Amino acid sequence: MKLRWLGAGLGLLIPRPQILGLPILGLLIVGAVTTSAQQTPPQLHQVAPQQQPAPKPANIDRNGVLMLIRSTLLALDQANKTGNYTVLRDLGAPGFQANTAARLAEIFAKQRGDKLDLSGVAVIDPQLSLLPQIEPNGLLHMAGFFPSVPSQVNFELLFAPVEGQWRVFGVSLSVGQSAPVAPAAPEAPAGKAVISQKQAAPPKPGGPSKQPAASATQ
Repeated sequence: MKLRWLGAGLGLLIPRPQILGLPILGLLIVGAVTTSAQQTPPQLHQVAPQQQPAPKPANIDRNGVLMLIRSTLLALDQANKTGNYTVLRDLGAPGFQANTAARLAEIFAKQRGDKLDLSGVAVIDPQLSLLPQIEPNGLLHMAGFFPSVPSQVNFELLFAPVEGQWRVFGVSLSVGQSAPVAPAAPEAPAGKAVISQKQAAPPKPGGPSKQPAASATQ
């Protein structure tokens, strides 16, 4: 399943970015050009590109991380099973709430149709591939997966600070195979009748001898 980002703004889906799973927003600053009375031509100056600040580790403990991951995915699981995405939308940050409940139902229609069951995230500990970090735009970013058999749930989540709480801003979810699948067993050859000859017991003295009998086994 292809990972897709549920982004903020007009309820649109944006492709998963190539760097850190985050949209890179560029700010264009246009400086004022002043001219003197002599109308001297402006001189062009080359501006060295500024290095983008690096993400910082998030100050959040393991229990806090588990609560954020599980509450988000279980809310999505309930929405998929009931077809009602109102609660999931209300739990999100304002940017996430730009999507209507009907729009969320369209976005997750494939998972709902596949009857994806996420209830296992309540008892299985996630494995983090990206430790929680604060991105330069202030969003809390983490990623990982829930190992299970036969499929594992891969996730990537973004949370925005709202009134002192982290609320979901972006969800990326996919299902992958976690256990190797054994190859199909070859077809058994057609059965053949095997004729076996039983060894006759030696005749007892003075008794009638018995002829050996043939038996067929399939």
